Amino acid sequence: MSRYVFLLLGTAALACQRGERPAAAGTTTSGAATQPAPASPTSPTSPGMHERAPATFQARFETSKGDFVIEVHRDWAPLGADRFYNLVNSGFFDGVRFFRVISGFMAQFGIHGDPKVAAAWRDATIADDPVRQHNARGMLSFATAGPNTRTTQLFINYADNSRLDGMGFAPIGQVVRGMAVVDRLYAAYGEGAPAGHGPSQGRIQTEGNEYLARDFPQLDQIKRATIVAR
Repeated sequence: MSRYVFLLLGTAALACQRGERPAAAGTTTSGAATQPAPASPTSPTSPGMHERAPATFQARFETSKGDFVIEVHRDWAPLGADRFYNLVNSGFFDGVRFFRVISGFMAQFGIHGDPKVAAAWRDATIADDPVRQHNARGMLSFATAGPNTRTTQLFINYADNSRLDGMGFAPIGQVVRGMAVVDRLYAAYGEGAPAGHGPSQGRIQTEGNEYLARDFPQLDQIKRATIVAR
């Protein structure tokens, strides 16, 4: 059965300097540095996918509309920050579309364009973090399908959506540069199917970017996401 990641709002079902991508380094039992462990976006169990994020870090997103930078604070939501850090570090978001953009509400992304990769991550859930910040404009949070179901989908708030705080959506960071770029993401497709005429999350999962490029060609995409120095 397909898993649909969503935000529940009222009666409407709502899903809710270029840097090099550093590899995670391991250590031997004697404490000597080993060769960096590769982080692969194709598998949630690959080496390097379970690294602890820095206390604060920034991620640069190069998109079809321009660039924006997100600053993440690990103490806001440690488990979410670690997952996001490893996804960015591995290149998971490269080529991913902003598949659900609703003006005045949020912009959602995070389903991989390769159905095999999307399937591998579908049940790679992490536990919830306590909500320590508000879902204010510019804040980045994971989308969920209920308690303890966060995987790879996230959304950037366009407005003060603090009503989502009580639903368990814990912000992990915020856009600190380029919010005007986020505001320009293509939003005319609106809500996703079946509630609206936008992309079906189920079909994105099974058909990937081929489906989106064919049926929703104006969606904006992430060209590259990297961890950058502050």
